[in-house]
Amino acid sequence: MFIHRLGGSWLDHPFWKKAFLLADAKQIRRIAQSGVHEIWIDTSRGLDVMTVPTEVSADEAEAQFLATVVEPFVLPAEPHQTGLAEEMARARAIVDEGRGAMKAMFEDVRLGKAIDATHCLPLVRDITGSLERNRDALMSLARLKTSDDYTYMHSVAVCALMVSLARQLDLDEVAIREAGVAGLVHDLGKSLMPSDVLNKRGPLTPEEFAIMRGHPEAGHRLLRESRGFGPASHDVCLHHHEKMNGRGYPQGLSGDRISLVARMGAVCDVYDAITSNRCYKAGWDPARSIREMAQWSREGHFDDRVFQAFVKSIGIYPVGSLVRLASNRLAVIVDQSRGTLLKPVVRAILDAETKAPCDERIDLAHPSCDDRIVSRESPADWGMTGLDEYWTGDR
Repeated sequence: MFIHRLGGSWLDHPFWKKAFLLADAKQIRRIAQSGVHEIWIDTSRGLDVMTVPTEVSADEAEAQFLATVVEPFVLPAEPHQTGLAEEMARARAIVDEGRGAMKAMFEDVRLGKAIDATHCLPLVRDITGSLERNRDALMSLARLKTSDDYTYMHSVAVCALMVSLARQLDLDEVAIREAGVAGLVHDLGKSLMPSDVLNKRGPLTPEEFAIMRGHPEAGHRLLRESRGFGPASHDVCLHHHEKMNGRGYPQGLSGDRISLVARMGAVCDVYDAITSNRCYKAGWDPARSIREMAQWSREGHFDDRVFQAFVKSIGIYPVGSLVRLASNRLAVIVDQSRGTLLKPVVRAILDAETKAPCDERIDLAHPSCDDRIVSRESPADWGMTGLDEYWTGDR
C-alpha cells in the first residue's frame, strides 16, 4: 500500500517521509510500534483491500472525513445576500480603510500616543456588514497582502476571521463585536518590537524569536494603559499563542484555562499567518492550510470544537484553492455552496491532460452536475501564478 500521510507529529514515527510505498513487513512493524494512530492510504498509487464500495482519492477521503468531523455545525440555509463579485468593490474599500487605520494605530503606539477602542468600532462595524452581505469577499481579500503591509493587514484579516467564526459559533451581537475588536488589536504588541527583528527578511534566530515571543505581554500592557478595551481584547492579545496541550506561550495555559475567545484567536491567527506571503516564505494555499491545521488540532494545538466551527465558516475548500476535478480539469474555488462543504462553486481553467486552457463556472452542488473534486493541487506544481485573479474578477 502507498502511505499518503502518517497521522501525528513527525517525532512520533521513525520515517523521514510521511508519504511512501510500504515495501516490507519490517516497515509495518515499525509503524505499529510507533506513536502513529492513523494512516491515510492512497489507493491510486498502491494496492487496496479487496472490497471497496467507491474508489476515491486520498484527498477526497480526507475531505469527506473533515466534513464528517464538522457535521454538528449547521451551514447557513440562506444564500449570500450579495454575490461575491457584487460585494468585491465594497470589500476592497473596507480592506484599504483597515490597512490605513491599523498603520495609524501602530504608528501612534510607537510615538507613545494613547489609543482608544472607540476608534476601532467603525471598522469592525464595516467588516461585519460586509461579512453579512457575503462571507467570502472580504475574508478572501484580506488574505492577499504583501510582506511590507503584512503586520497591518494581518490584524484586519484576523478581525474578519474572528467575526465570521463568532457568528458560526452563534455568539450574541456584543460578543461578535468584541471578538472583532480583539482580532484588530491582538498583535498590537508587535508595534513595540525592534524593527530590525519585526521586519527581518529571513527566518528568525533563536534569540530573535525569544524577543518576538514577548509581543503578547507587550500588547497586553498597552491595552491596560489604553481606553475602552474589554476583557476579550485583553485576553486574545495575551493568550492567542497558547495551545490546548499547554505547549504555547507566554503562560503555557492548557485546556479550560484558555478562554473561548482566546481559543478562537489562536485558530484565526494561525490560519492567516500560514496563508500569507512573508518576506522569507510563500504562504500555503487555503486548502493545504486547512489540512495541516486539522492535523495540528488532532495533536492538541487547537480546541476541536472551535476548529470545526472555523472550517464551517470558511469551507474545507476555501475561496482561491486550486483543485482537480473528476473530469481531469483544474479549477479554482470561487464561491461556497449552501448546505455542503464538499461541493463549492468552481471555475475550471485548465485541462490537466492536454494543458489546454478553459473557462467554465461550475456549481458542483447543482443536481445536474456530475463532476466532483478529487484532489487538492499545488499551484507551484503547475507553474501557476495569479490564481486570485480568477475569483477577484480581475480575469
